[in-house]
Amino acid sequence: MADDKLHIRLHVYDTELSVNVPRDDEEYYRSAAKLITDTVNTYSTLFKGKKGDKDIMYMAMLDIALKYKKEGVRNDTAPFNDILGKLTSEIEEVLKK
Repeated sequence: MADDKLHIRLHVYDTELSVNVPRDDEEYYRSAAKLITDTVNTYSTLFKGKKGDKDIMYMAMLDIALKYKKEGVRNDTAPFNDILGKLTSEIEEVLKK
């Protein structure tokens, strides 16, 4: 299929977005929109009357980005790949003997 895109409308906090997304990613987009909406709503409730809309948006973006970065570090497989590479080399050396 050359163009396996789906046209959907997403509600992101106080905005409706019309986007074309890969069919397989539709649920990810909907889930991401909900995460943004929920996070902004949480910060809006906490800081209502104390912070402006722009500050609340930036706080929500920072919160989501921080979670994303922490998850990326937690799922980093590079150290395991390095160890597996070294073990594989050692096993191959022993098998050659």
